[in-house]
Amino acid sequence: MMKTIAFIAAIALPLFNIPLIVRIIRRKSSDDMSVSWALGVWICFLLIAPEAFRSPDIVWRAFNIMNLILFTMVVVVVLRYRVKK
Repeated sequence: MMKTIAFIAAIALPLFNIPLIVRIIRRKSSDDMSVSWALGVWICFLLIAPEAFRSPDIVWRAFNIMNLILFTMVVVVVLRYRVKK
């Protein structure tokens, strides 16, 4: 039961990046986001990913896969709206 709850939370937690992505797109600006912060967090996720993908823990793997996908989207949107200026 606890593993199931943790698995659901691991998938749900990164979904909170979606409102951030939507907000940036609607405003057509990422000025309130630090590019260095976004890239720093994303690089850390990339460095963690190989070990997470090899982990036998399904919760850890699911969290990292979802987080890597959704935070990559955040970085792309932040850079897209920053470079436009």
